Amino acid sequence: MPISEDQLKTWAKQGPTQQFTATYETLKNCLNDSNSPYYTKGFSIFLQGSYKNDTNVYGDSDVDVVIRLNQTFYTDLSNLSEEDKQLWNAARSDAAYTLHQFKKDVTGWLVKKYGSDVQPGTKAIYIKGNGSRRNADVLVCCKHRRYTRFKSWNDELYYEGISFFHSSGIRIDNFPAQHSDNCTKKHQDSKNWFKHTARIYKNLRNTMIEKKIIEDGLAPSYFLEGLLWNVPLDRFSGTEQQNVQDTLEWLLKADRSKFVCANDLYYLFHPTSLVTWRADKCTTFLSKAIDYWNA
Repeated sequence: MPISEDQLKTWAKQGPTQQFTATYETLKNCLNDSNSPYYTKGFSIFLQGSYKNDTNVYGDSDVDVVIRLNQTFYTDLSNLSEEDKQLWNAARSDAAYTLHQFKKDVTGWLVKKYGSDVQPGTKAIYIKGNGSRRNADVLVCCKHRRYTRFKSWNDELYYEGISFFHSSGIRIDNFPAQHSDNCTKKHQDSKNWFKHTARIYKNLRNTMIEKKIIEDGLAPSYFLEGLLWNVPLDRFSGTEQQNVQDTLEWLLKADRSKFVCANDLYYLFHPTSLVTWRADKCTTFLSKAIDYWNA
């Protein structure tokens, strides 16, 4: 029997935000302290993830904070002509203040302020919650440019994102601003169904994890939002039950090999990329979801 209308309405509601807002402001003030060793550098602090995108649900804990070095950037030149690559290489210069040094300075500052609550992770710096402060992940990054044209500094075209390093040393490039903007547009174009539906899918996932139907980590929220971003607008409508059934059935029947991330700059599925989902994990999630729905 499908999940009840009342349950789906509950799942569609945004989780509480008051404590997360307070945590973000606390961390933002800490990171923006004029006594920090990197304060004179150009940087920005902003949110990403479920709280940024208004898709957080009850039970979401970690606050995702980004601190981005603005004066330094990495590039992707793969879309440039050979001529443009030569022009770029002739114009470029090494950064005076590197991302490596920036991360070292930020990490040191956070340890000075929060002590043993700070734990460097594979991608972000984890800060354990304390009292009213929630758990948080601080991602230290710099700008990224995926170039499509370069003739000179006054004649260039690129998509701007962020670059950071995995603990293994692999550089990761992603586009959180495009993800957020595209999700918001999809929400508006779907007459406010998109984020509503994303929260239902996240709660469905959480319920299946609690009941040990799927493993934790099978379907991260970022990829669920990307998955739903590919669903046509006409599938978002009707009753809560009809909306879930229509979107879920469409996803099961679709050719998912051509799906793209919500940022519209990567394919959603790739066997090795650190910014994409594994196709088999998506298939498992959808299969378990329809079984749970029909049980």
